[in-house]
Amino acid sequence: MKSSRMWVWVGIAVIILLFIGITGWVISERTTPLTLTPLSNLPLKEKTLEKYTIENLAKRTFTPSPIVFEEPIATTSSFTVLPFYFMSDPTSPSTSLGIRGAGGKRVTGLAHVPNVPLAEKLPVIIQFRGFADREAYTPGLGTKHSAEVFAANGFVSLAPDFLGYGGSDAGSTNVFEDRFETYTTALTLLASIPTISFVDPSHVFLWGHSNGGQIALTVLTILGEKGTAYPASLWAPVTKKFPYSILYYTDEFEDYGKGLRRELATFEKDYDTDQFAFSNYLDRIKASILFHQGTDDEAVPLRWSSDFVKDMQSRGKTIRYYTYPGSDHNLTVGWNTVVSRDVEFFRSNTR
Repeated sequence: MKSSRMWVWVGIAVIILLFIGITGWVISERTTPLTLTPLSNLPLKEKTLEKYTIENLAKRTFTPSPIVFEEPIATTSSFTVLPFYFMSDPTSPSTSLGIRGAGGKRVTGLAHVPNVPLAEKLPVIIQFRGFADREAYTPGLGTKHSAEVFAANGFVSLAPDFLGYGGSDAGSTNVFEDRFETYTTALTLLASIPTISFVDPSHVFLWGHSNGGQIALTVLTILGEKGTAYPASLWAPVTKKFPYSILYYTDEFEDYGKGLRRELATFEKDYDTDQFAFSNYLDRIKASILFHQGTDDEAVPLRWSSDFVKDMQSRGKTIRYYTYPGSDHNLTVGWNTVVSRDVEFFRSNTR
C-alpha cells in the first residue's frame, strides 16, 4: 500500500511539473510579440492637404502649361469665342490624356478674343465665376456677358470652367481639396499666360463674382507675398472667413449641411482652418481693387462687403467701392454701369 501511494504522489508531481512547464511556454510565446514600440517611433499621419495652406501655396512656383485654343464656336464683328484647355498643376501625376505626356488635370474654359491682328499683344482678363450647379453648368455661365463687353473693348477674356465642370477632369473627392484645387487651377492659368502669343503678359487682370471673387482674393494674397499684383474687379465677392464662408450657405443643401459639418469636424482634427483662410493674410495684397456690391444682395450681405472694404482701407490698400441701390447678387440693376466702370478700370491700368 505504501509503495502504491508513493507512485500516486510521484504521478501527481509529474503532472504538476508538466502543467507549470507548458503554461510557462504558452505565456512566453504569447507575450514575446507584444513588445511595445515607443510613441516617438510611430509614423506620423500624412497631412495631404497641408500643401494648400496660404503659406505653402505662396512658397510654390507654378509650372506653365500650354494654353490650347480649339475651333471657334461663335464669331461676331468684334470678337471670336473659342474653347480652350490647359493642364492644371502639370507637375503632379497625370490624370488626363488631353496632352500626351503631361501631368496634372485637364481644365477647359471659354475664351473671348477681339477680332484684331493676332500680331498685336492684347491685355487679358482672367474671369472667375461664382458657384454653379454641376448638372446645369455650361461654359461661360456667369462670365459670358461681361466677357463679350470686355472683348468688344479690346481685352481677351479667359474663363476657366474649373475641375468637374465643362470638359474638365473631375476634381478631388474630398470636399475641401475640391475647393482648394480652384486655387491651383487659377495659379497655373496665370503662370501659363506667357504661352499665348497674342497676349501681353504685362497687362493681366482678374475679375471675380461671388465665390469667384473669393478665389481672386485668395490668389492675390498668395501672389502678393512675391510682390505680384494683378488689378482686380470684384462683383459681390464672398469675403467672410473660411470655413464660415461655406457654412453660411448650407441651408440651401438638401441635408442642411450635416454632411459638410461632419467633413469639417474631420478636417479640423488634422488642420488649422486659419491657415487656409485668405482673410488672415490681407496685408499681403498689393493689387488695386474695384469693388461692386448690390444693396439688395441676398447671397452676399451688404454688411460683409462694407466691413471688408473698411478693413482694407484701414490697411492702406487701394480699393474703390461702389454700391448699387436695389441691385441683387448679379448686379442686374445698374449692370451696364458696373461693366463700364470695369472697362475704364482695366484701361487705366494699361496706360
